[in-house]
Amino acid sequence: MPMPMPMQVDQGGKNLFKEWEGLATHVYWDSGGVPTIGIGHLLTRSERTSGKIIIRGQPVDYRNGLTEQQCWDLLDQDLDDTEKIINEAVTVPLNQNQFNALVSFAFNVGAAAFQNSTLLKLLNQGQYDQVPAQLRRWVKDSGKIVQGLVNRRDKEIALWNTPL
Repeated sequence: MPMPMPMQVDQGGKNLFKEWEGLATHVYWDSGGVPTIGIGHLLTRSERTSGKIIIRGQPVDYRNGLTEQQCWDLLDQDLDDTEKIINEAVTVPLNQNQFNALVSFAFNVGAAAFQNSTLLKLLNQGQYDQVPAQLRRWVKDSGKIVQGLVNRRDKEIALWNTPL
């Protein structure tokens, strides 16, 4: 039996990322104090040192800003790893909205946090109804509730609960 095609975030999901993360053509500091550009791309140490980001295999000097298309291309590139993690870690069927919501969540909290989460354990047991409550647990940064994270989780929950 052939392997199913891995899922990817659709354009509707990408538009939500832009809505939630914003699209910044120049570097800014995120709520955790990390230099960020594009649609939620956290600059790596080597990117900060070199002033370049590899986008579609090409080094791009970002210090004078990126184009909007480069921001979208960077998002696609950034989502690749998170999509792969969701496709590998989740063992139950997902609809497109559920997949998009999980990619958003894992992209935001990090791969290791997602892979070790109670959310994933419950989901893989088929407890789809537990996902919203589990998402609501992830609203703190440095031990403090962050309204932006509360808002994001609410949007992810709404997306999770939206039938296709």
